[in-house]
Amino acid sequence: MALLSQEEKNWIAPLPIEYDGSLGCYKRMLEMSGGHGGDNLPKAQAVKDATMAWFISKAWSKGKFGIHYNGSWHSEYGEGIQWYLKKYSPGIQLGSITTVSQKNVNVLEKENLDKSDFIIVVAEDMTTTH
Repeated sequence: MALLSQEEKNWIAPLPIEYDGSLGCYKRMLEMSGGHGGDNLPKAQAVKDATMAWFISKAWSKGKFGIHYNGSWHSEYGEGIQWYLKKYSPGIQLGSITTVSQKNVNVLEKENLDKSDFIIVVAEDMTTTH
């Protein structure tokens, strides 16, 4: 196993990176992966989330406003990046926007409630990318 150099460690959040496998985003990732990557897959995702949050927290200061664009997986339900941001910058005010696909765009489906502060509903037959 290769160890990270000090220079490489400067590119990620400070070690050790806290990991909470009970967070829904990491539990869902583990379930959806069908065992691919094992327990390390959501841990790798957590390193990415923590790293994004770390560098956002370093750029942010009270009174500043910022926007960070990321895939919904990284911030739905206040998890992922938001979870780490709250640890790195206690008191930070966060808001999030996500997009969901539904057959009926006029009524938010129960499964999509609470995913974000603002939810944009699009038709389920809309073109998507991953």
